[in-house]
Amino acid sequence: MKVNLQLKHSQHLALTPQLQQSIRLLQLSTMELDQELEKFLMQNPLLEREDPDAEPQTFPSLQEASHDRMDSGEAESSGDWEPSEAWSPDEFLGGTWHDHEDEPESPQQAGNFLTLMDHLSAQLRLMPLNERDHQLMSLLLANLDESGYLPLTVEEMLATCPESLAVEPEEIQVALRLLQSLDPAGVGAHDLSECLALQLQALPESMEGRAAALSIVRHHLPLLAARDVPRLKKALGIGDETLRQARQLITRLNPKPGSAFVQSETRYVAPDVIVKRVKGKWRVTLNREAMPRLRINALYANLMKSGRDPGGQLSSQLQEARWLIKNVQQRFDTILRVSEAIVERQQNFLEHGEVAMRPLVLREIADILGLHESTISRVTTQKYMLTPRGLFELKYFFSSHVGTEAGGAASSTAIRALIKQLISAEDRRNPLSDHRISDILAHQGLVVARRTVAKYREALQIHPASQRKAL
Repeated sequence: MKVNLQLKHSQHLALTPQLQQSIRLLQLSTMELDQELEKFLMQNPLLEREDPDAEPQTFPSLQEASHDRMDSGEAESSGDWEPSEAWSPDEFLGGTWHDHEDEPESPQQAGNFLTLMDHLSAQLRLMPLNERDHQLMSLLLANLDESGYLPLTVEEMLATCPESLAVEPEEIQVALRLLQSLDPAGVGAHDLSECLALQLQALPESMEGRAAALSIVRHHLPLLAARDVPRLKKALGIGDETLRQARQLITRLNPKPGSAFVQSETRYVAPDVIVKRVKGKWRVTLNREAMPRLRINALYANLMKSGRDPGGQLSSQLQEARWLIKNVQQRFDTILRVSEAIVERQQNFLEHGEVAMRPLVLREIADILGLHESTISRVTTQKYMLTPRGLFELKYFFSSHVGTEAGGAASSTAIRALIKQLISAEDRRNPLSDHRISDILAHQGLVVARRTVAKYREALQIHPASQRKAL
């Protein structure tokens, strides 16, 4: 084999430090970007935030920014840069159950939040209990979960008691009955059935449907979950009206009595762009509140001008600061360009809602803007658009297409919206099956298989027809 040398000319994209930083900043959310900038501000003295009371900083376009060259020897990217059906106890009423976890009311303000343990302990302090009773109650309270359930059996609780107490099973039973008598009703139950029964027992005995409701939650919850009306009426020996009253009582109960005492962290999302209708046209603007205002520190810049830069360290930091400011500008300019392209193609959604959403894929926007598909993916992830119809992640506006009889295409988002409309307007005594919904859509010219309807319905968190049927 003969060995020789050859020279070849080739071009490839070099991931310079500036380009790597651009890619990283582009994929960050607004909150993550702010955290990243704080690190740069601490590390680089030449970088600082503008005074909030000062005039808003204007961000040049990519074309304008490309003319702002940095010091000689600096690598710079161009404006078009590119990186290479089982039953669930919590849902057995088919979506009619009240979700107490989402209720805005809380026992106290967040600044002085009251836990379930605090609430129960405060009640026990008002009772004439001796030291031993307080110890037993403390053991029970310590084993409650966030929902207010006591998952341990009497035998398991005995095993957790110190031998020095010499606790008898009867004492545990008495302490458990005391715990279950406290507020909120249902606390200390071992399972859903017992929790609902405790709450029903706290209601007046004269309340209509109470006896039937107690029998249902103790022995026939699976039948109620399956909405098997004939078997329920036969098993209880009751009529339609009594069954309806019992069901109404059950749906008013709280399956998680301790959830009102669980403090959940509220997360706020700031939109990156805002869409408004101006003189009959949809206009997209950047959210100035989400845009960081960065600049070069004047004091250190003056030191460099006076020649006081030992070792050239300030020059290096100045270059890094300029890179960061330019990349942040480029990030928001790219987000704006992508948002404008999305709004241009989804004007029907802004006018008429989800049912008018058109099919859209990342490749379509990438080809229009001359960017790589991966760049569009980064731009649309964790970036939000505020519209008159609500706040949406940019990815929301992209969806696959479903064929029509006329040879056109409809957005899967629009199909889901139509399915939601059909189900919301259905007769609850005779709900629409997935096959029936598929037929209705076919009459409207939309070819959607039954399995696809079921998939979209599940994505909307809508129960099947058997669980939506009214009793």
